[in-house]
Amino acid sequence: AIAEALRGNEVLTTIDLSRNDIRREGGVAIGNALAVNEVLTSLDLGRNQIGDEGAKAIGKALAINGVLTSLNLQSNCIRYEGAAAIAEALQGNGVLTALNLNDNRIGIEGAKALAAALRVNRVLKNINLRYNSLGDEGMIRDAVSGREG
Repeated sequence: AIAEALRGNEVLTTIDLSRNDIRREGGVAIGNALAVNEVLTSLDLGRNQIGDEGAKAIGKALAINGVLTSLNLQSNCIRYEGAAAIAEALQGNGVLTALNLNDNRIGIEGAKALAAALRVNRVLKNINLRYNSLGDEGMIRDAVSGREG
């Protein structure tokens, strides 16, 4: 129901759906809706356990969505595959300025994918990667060195 509302939304610019037990299927549906939504600028999906499948759908949406500037995916059981999909989308996304991936399980391989995306993406100004078992955080730091913001 929420995904369908987002799909047809022409007014709502901010929505907080955190802690709603949305899970994988809901994350996929919201990702599909986000791909066609042209007004939503801020989306909070924190603590919904959308997992890699939900993150992949969100990633596909980010690749084509031209308005979303803030996305919270905190505590969503996102691992490498979901992080890689988001990283791929970030390489071409020109509007997202804040991304929260705190407390997922993206690991070292996910960090490598995100670091590669951050070398290309010059729009993202705020990324939260705490509690993700990243290993050598230097790769992220190196990817954004010399950047303002």
